[in-house]
Amino acid sequence: MDNHYLGQTSQRMHETMQTLTVFASIFMPLTFIAGIYEMNFDYMPELHWEWGYLATWAVMILMSISIFTYFKAKKLI
Repeated sequence: MDNHYLGQTSQRMHETMQTLTVFASIFMPLTFIAGIYEMNFDYMPELHWEWGYLATWAVMILMSISIFTYFKAKKLI
């Protein structure tokens, strides 16, 4: 009986860790990009580009969608 309970607990922990890993993998690159753009420097070409803000959002959204699609294809979600 104890082994069955430990097995169920281990399985639930594994599923929880897998979900947390997927979410971390999706949001970590976005946090990195946001961190770069929060730095105070003026020598970044896309800061003075008219479409720089939208391009940054587009890259972040495309990264999120592609990572999510990858995990969906591997049946991790």
